Amino acid sequence: MEGQEGTQQLHLVLANKRFLLTHPDVQDIEKVRLKEEVFSMAKADEMAPFYETLVAESVLEMDQSVLDSMRAKIEEELKKLDEKIADAEENLGESEVREAHLAKSLFYIQIGDKDKALEQLKVTESKTVAVGQKMDLVFYTLQLGFFYMDFDLISKSIDKAKSLFEEGGDWERKNRLKVYEGLYCMSTRNFKMAADLFLDSISTFTTYELFPYDTFIFYTVLTSIISLDRVSLKQKVVDAPEILTVIGKIPYLSEFLNSLYDCQYKSFFSAFAGLTEQIKLDRYLHPHFRYYMREVRTVVYSQFLESYKSVTIEAMAKAFGVTVEFIDLELSRFIAAGKLHCKIDKVAGVLETNRPDAKNALYQATIKQGDFLLNRIQKLSRVIDL
Repeated sequence: MEGQEGTQQLHLVLANKRFLLTHPDVQDIEKVRLKEEVFSMAKADEMAPFYETLVAESVLEMDQSVLDSMRAKIEEELKKLDEKIADAEENLGESEVREAHLAKSLFYIQIGDKDKALEQLKVTESKTVAVGQKMDLVFYTLQLGFFYMDFDLISKSIDKAKSLFEEGGDWERKNRLKVYEGLYCMSTRNFKMAADLFLDSISTFTTYELFPYDTFIFYTVLTSIISLDRVSLKQKVVDAPEILTVIGKIPYLSEFLNSLYDCQYKSFFSAFAGLTEQIKLDRYLHPHFRYYMREVRTVVYSQFLESYKSVTIEAMAKAFGVTVEFIDLELSRFIAAGKLHCKIDKVAGVLETNRPDAKNALYQATIKQGDFLLNRIQKLSRVIDL
């Protein structure tokens, strides 16, 4: 289950292939190849429970002889593991007993039996004393969580890891946890927190079991663009040496980042179109595809309008390399949703910005919060009077 340095954990590779198999935008000829690869990987690791799930979802066809063979091998291997545990408990020390239980946990993870894996990991934890080893068990649980996209399990495991770090723990594991938490935040649409955690981990990245370093930089740039202000983006992303060494390997990403910072909006839209396919086919970003597209456009339109008190719609359309009708429709939606602070003078064909007064906005927010607090106090006083 554990990925070696520089190697993505095989079960997460399998989970990604399974995701692509069910994706409507993946071509049928590609799905034939993916189906063969998923079947081969499931068969190689004796993943009978996972295979049955795929058959139930109509992703794979049932081959009873293969399933029976998997079950027989699982039964045989479990018998050996139980014998090792019994032998360790009778003849060996506590560390050997723990290792025997850990081997059984890893076998359940290997075959894709989530419930039994979690149960056995708890047994292994009860035999574990060292904080570092307990943390490793949490990482196994987190990998299980990402394999099944079980966000409740991931959230609880991250909280558990943080409480373990209060007892001690090394920096290498703490840095690894940041990447796990960043991936969780990104997968649950908390892009701001994800960007902060990813940026903190750029120079210390060792979490190859989750994804390659190129993918990590891809996620870091995407989350940073919609989360950081212009100055922070320049300091932490555009000029970051760790990002500069890798960004050229990822199609469209360098142009996407630099054209935004350099205000080359036509190039930005071109690169943006090229990146959409990668975002759509990413297992963690796919559920947030439409949201992310809206957020990126909000950032770029806001940046363009920041320089003007008023500007013609035609000039803006020309800057972005799109039609006047497209930009008119786009801005109408964003203005109506409260994402952009401007108004359209359709007759004159002009956009007029009306940036909110920061002090006035703070005053209004304070009044609103004060009213809310007073209402809560009144409700509480009624309860106390009763």
